Amino acid sequence: MIKSLLSFIIFAVLFTGCKKEQDPFQIGKKHIGLLTDSTQIKDLEAIFSKDSIVKFIGGDEFIGNKNNINIFEKGGKKLMILTPSQALDSTAVIESIQIIDSRYITNKNISVLSTFKDINSSYNISRIDNLINSVLITVNELNASFAIDKKELPANLRFDMNLKFEAIHIPDNAKLKYFFLNWHNTH
Repeated sequence: MIKSLLSFIIFAVLFTGCKKEQDPFQIGKKHIGLLTDSTQIKDLEAIFSKDSIVKFIGGDEFIGNKNNINIFEKGGKKLMILTPSQALDSTAVIESIQIIDSRYITNKNISVLSTFKDINSSYNISRIDNLINSVLITVNELNASFAIDKKELPANLRFDMNLKFEAIHIPDNAKLKYFFLNWHNTH
C-alpha cells in the first residue's frame, strides 16, 4: 500500500513538473500567447501584466463605436492592436487582433515578416479578395487574414477592381502589409 502510494506521488510530481508553459509569442487558431478567443476585456490586465495597455475612448461613449486596444511592451514597442466585440463592455471578447511584432509566430513559422510564398506553401488559402489598395488572403485553418499591398503586384494587376485574384497572380516575394487574427466567427 505504501509502495503504491509512493509510486503515485512520484508519478504525480513528475507529471505536473513536465507541464509545458505557453509560449507568449505562439499564434494558434484560437490563441495568441495567453490570449484566447474567449478572453474578456477585463482579463487583459492580468494577461499583459508586464506590458502596457492603451485604450482610447474619445467621444465614442455616445455613438458606441468599438475602440481599439493597443498593447505595448514596457519599453514602448507595439506588440498588437486588439478590437473588442463590443464597445465599452468589460465582458466583451476580442473580435480581431492585428499582429505588429515579428516575434509572434505560428507553428508553421508565419509572422509579419513572411512573404506570400511562405503563406501559400504552409497553409491552404481559403479566399483572396481584391480590395482598393491591397489583396486580402484568408486562411480559415488559422482564422487569419493577410493583407498584401497592391504595390507588391505587377503593374497590370494593381488597378483592375473586377479582377478575381488567384494565388498565381501574387508574386512569391510579396511582403505582408498586415496580419490579422479574426475571432468574430469562432463563437
